[in-house]
Amino acid sequence: MWRKEATMLSWLFMLATLTGVVLSSVTYDHTSIIINGQRRILISGSIHYPRSTPEMWPDLIQKAKDGGLDVIQTYVFWNGHEPSPGRYYFEERYDLVRFIKLVQQAGLYVHLRIGPYVCAEWNFGGFPVWLKYVPGISFRTNNEPFKAAMRGFTQKIVNMMKAERLFQSQGGPIILSQIENEYGPEEWEIGAPGKAYTAWAANMAVSLGTGVPWVMCKQDDAPDPIINACNGYYCDYFTPNKPYKPKMWTEAWTGWYTEFGGAIPQRPAEDMAFAVARFIQKGGSFVNYYMYHGGTNFGRTAGGPFIATSYDYDAPLDEYGMIRQPKWGHLKDLHRAIKLCEPALVSGDPAVASLGHYQESHVFTSRTGACAAFLANYDQQATATVTFRNRHYNLPPWSISILPDCTNVVFNTAKVGVQTTSPQMVPVSNLGSWASYDESVASYSDDPFTVVGLLEQINVTRDVSDYLWYMTDVNINGNEQFLKNGRYPVLTVMSAGHALHAFINGKLAGSVYGSLENPKLTLTTSVKLWAGSNRIALLSIAVGLPNVGNHFETWNAGVLGPVQLSGLNEGRRDLSWQKWSYKVGLKGEALSLHTLSGSSSVEWQGSYIVRSQPLTWYKSTFNAPPGSDPVALDMASMGKGQIWVNGQHVGRYWPAYTAKGNCGGCSYVGTFNENKCRTGCGGPSQRWYHVPRSWLRPSGNLLVIFEEWGGNPSGITVVRRTVGSACADVSEWHPSLWHIKSLGKPEMPEKPKVHISCTEGQKISSIKFASFGTPQGTCGSFQQGVCHSTYSYEAFKECIGQRWCSVVVSKETFRGDPCPGIMKRAAVEAICN
Repeated sequence: MWRKEATMLSWLFMLATLTGVVLSSVTYDHTSIIINGQRRILISGSIHYPRSTPEMWPDLIQKAKDGGLDVIQTYVFWNGHEPSPGRYYFEERYDLVRFIKLVQQAGLYVHLRIGPYVCAEWNFGGFPVWLKYVPGISFRTNNEPFKAAMRGFTQKIVNMMKAERLFQSQGGPIILSQIENEYGPEEWEIGAPGKAYTAWAANMAVSLGTGVPWVMCKQDDAPDPIINACNGYYCDYFTPNKPYKPKMWTEAWTGWYTEFGGAIPQRPAEDMAFAVARFIQKGGSFVNYYMYHGGTNFGRTAGGPFIATSYDYDAPLDEYGMIRQPKWGHLKDLHRAIKLCEPALVSGDPAVASLGHYQESHVFTSRTGACAAFLANYDQQATATVTFRNRHYNLPPWSISILPDCTNVVFNTAKVGVQTTSPQMVPVSNLGSWASYDESVASYSDDPFTVVGLLEQINVTRDVSDYLWYMTDVNINGNEQFLKNGRYPVLTVMSAGHALHAFINGKLAGSVYGSLENPKLTLTTSVKLWAGSNRIALLSIAVGLPNVGNHFETWNAGVLGPVQLSGLNEGRRDLSWQKWSYKVGLKGEALSLHTLSGSSSVEWQGSYIVRSQPLTWYKSTFNAPPGSDPVALDMASMGKGQIWVNGQHVGRYWPAYTAKGNCGGCSYVGTFNENKCRTGCGGPSQRWYHVPRSWLRPSGNLLVIFEEWGGNPSGITVVRRTVGSACADVSEWHPSLWHIKSLGKPEMPEKPKVHISCTEGQKISSIKFASFGTPQGTCGSFQQGVCHSTYSYEAFKECIGQRWCSVVVSKETFRGDPCPGIMKRAAVEAICN
């Protein structure tokens, strides 16, 4: 079937060329996506435009292209684009058209995941909060109000793309679109209304006439012509729901998100490469890294709740846009090897053969003679020596070797031949003098409203603020026993989350907070009351709205009760159904203290700062560090709150919430999950907070923070992120060093080389470690092995003073063979300054 389709497409393309008509088409068959008649194995990466700044976009896109990507994938963020019904916003970080055109200028394609539900650890899953209050609405099911709103926004985006001629059918870069997102599990729970909604969403999307295929991920019953796709750490097991659809992996997870209170996840480069090679060897034709650049959840965009401001995701490009080595370089080598195999890969299914108990080969051949082989070792313990076409190959554990000519290995997923870099956060300076402004406990004079009973938080705030005050008065009779014996009553507050302060007569009485796994909380604290009227003020704090789950628009936050006082003469008094007054947000928010004009509108206290005081605004100024290194704020001395720089909302900070979990050793071998290879246990889940360079002036930058718990602002430091050292570890022979000539003829170079480089503006100042022989350890902890050349350091002296250098790995370079008959390696760590 697909061969006839290919012949027809080729004939149409030739006809269009002869007649001078530009034909742009995207179709698909069992083997691949077909762009203008050409079958492609496509490598993609997720870069979400609101998680970086427009000034960062060109560099991120270019680094993605340099890393071997063909496609940039992004969600479309409904709540950022339509903050209120019918009022649209497509400026600054939300300038979607500008982002797509920059991708086009770089010569890359776009996969536009319109959704409009995105999940993405994004606030409310990308839905605008006003959508929750549309009469009769029920999210993501066969519900007419929801479908009408979803259709309207999807049409808005499609029409905007058409007006800018951005679909490939118009000569633009968008080759794929996505409708809905990971809906399969929700459909299974909902049942028949979910199935009806899936069919409606598919028909609605196709009817918009984009001229490019639509995708549904994690949707096994995606109706034709929608392509169903896989998301996960591994997707080699995945099979499309129809034999004429390509095998697509829309989210190959490069790591995992960071939550406040959780350790920092990392995924080894070797396992990431292994997962992708395993998918390709089983007929996969489209792989998207989620994330390729994760970026930052600026402002209050993080969902969850309890998702950190950093969305680094251990991606090949880190949160600040810097290349993460060795992951970026190792995957680049993988992409190059896959592209060499492309003529064979798009020709049909592989022939699979066993090479041992845990080993197998996948061989692709074409009618034109192209041949590519993948040799896999799934053993998690031992290296395997296999025989393939009368040749012997050594396969490390949990690895795949790629042979683009079915003979020569050009890449093995477990053998990293690129340098490793060690980023550092270098303090630039402490900030200038501090001033403070006390966020007084809310009072009735602040224009609250009063009702009987407890109200759900989001229904009151409409998510315009993280903060909602609950206030009530309690009358205490003068004959209460606790007034005589000093055994104060106990206040118990039950809340749906996410964090809570309790104030009694203006003084902090207790605090409590939940977690991503259990956002609900209970505060139990003794309270000092006096005879007469006492004011109880509860500050309920949200830490992002839910972004995933069945009908998450019905989930609650805030103090839902009961609220009780025990230890009174009467026993227990339930306060839940007495009169409560409510105040949305903070006084400082209403005064816009975070802005230049708002900051100057009030009288701040001078340089004397009361430390560990909750509910306090602080401000200071700082100069931008010279150079172009990314900038961040070290907030380790603070508790919990929010940050603004020159009026721009950096995000929530919470270094006082230390990381819990298992942070043991990490091996690339074996099945990966988000609880493996974690770091940072016992420290802040997030210590550093990215401040984009484009937000800064050369001097006099205004920093404003709101501290909820208490902290020491004098400990805040401006830092720059830079490469502290660069490491490389290269053997005398490494498969990724093969040179490739004309249509996949591999040719061994004369000698492999160690390449080390610092970032722009840096030079190699010294060689911390060098060894040619059998060095042990990894970057930052290298040690000499039993075999070591005494000339090792001398061989790298020429690198000092250079931004980058290369050294040939051979016994001639190191003036002799320190251990004949043994395969040797050259390991080096260079300090960058």
